[in-house]
Amino acid sequence: MKVQSTPRWGAELKEKEVIKLAHGSGGKLTRELIDKLIRPKFGNRILDRLEDAAVIFFPPHLLAFSTDSYVVRPIFFPGGDIGKLAVTGTINDLAVVGAQPLVISCGFILEEGLPLATLNRIIDSMQKVACETGCEIVAGDTKVVEKGAADQIFINTTGLGLIRTKSSLSIERIKPGDQIIVTGTIGDHAAAVFVARQNLPVKTSLISDCASLYRLLESLWNLGEKIRFMRDPTRGGIAATLNEIANRRNFGIEIVEETLPIQPEVKGICELMGFDPLHLANEGKAIIVASPESVEIVLSLLKQHPLGKNSSVIGRIVENPLGLVYMKTNLGTKRIIDLPVGDPLPRIC
Repeated sequence: MKVQSTPRWGAELKEKEVIKLAHGSGGKLTRELIDKLIRPKFGNRILDRLEDAAVIFFPPHLLAFSTDSYVVRPIFFPGGDIGKLAVTGTINDLAVVGAQPLVISCGFILEEGLPLATLNRIIDSMQKVACETGCEIVAGDTKVVEKGAADQIFINTTGLGLIRTKSSLSIERIKPGDQIIVTGTIGDHAAAVFVARQNLPVKTSLISDCASLYRLLESLWNLGEKIRFMRDPTRGGIAATLNEIANRRNFGIEIVEETLPIQPEVKGICELMGFDPLHLANEGKAIIVASPESVEIVLSLLKQHPLGKNSSVIGRIVENPLGLVYMKTNLGTKRIIDLPVGDPLPRIC
């Protein structure tokens, strides 16, 4: 895909224009930042695919390469911590393009005064996830900033993987009629972090879905062209992922409200706070676009793994309306599902 010849936003910026929290939400402002400031400068045939991991040909192998930074608050939350989140996030970015994670690098930005016991706990968490997945943390860097210049700890991880799928996974391969599958309940991560952040006086069993998807998704890699595309819907949630598909290919997407797997506790938090569960971040789920004839086998394979037991078909690719995602509601109406403008929960990952 060629970089669009839009005016270079960078040349038009005024001094009063600044980065906002919403620029990191995965929604409209994030897309604007990428399309108008970053892509015109860095755009190339690999970057322009805008996949979770760049797929690069190093004869005789196809490799996947991904990087991400983590600034979640609080750094410990039900079901995980910033270290587990960083390693699983990078592993998942590799897995959704069909890559076996091989090695990971890790960069720490530490705030002066962070207890060494806290750092040790986070490192233990990172190493545990890496070992369970079969990859290694092989390089890294540590920087320390003055107290007040950061929020305890920020982590960057970069991963390298080996492509194992029989055919490429890409938005460009999606066709009308393809089915949309989600591998489990949605919004768990954002809801769990919200409860921890607000220190709500409620008893809940809700935990983040923070988990490595590699073992779950590798079961699908032998299905070849039956699997069109995969993505882990983190920032911006399901809505951001589906809107990216619809806008990139200029066809429509229909989802059905009654098929959405949402835990009652997540529904309750959304109703209480006015959140849309489709906008909430997930850290252990994948969106899979598959051919219609393969849905039964895909669901069968997913449900054999503990992380995929709640997998379900939530919608399909349609020819119209072009570029729009809509939901058939339980009331029999249709509601447009747009990209979030801001972020109901900044610093979620």
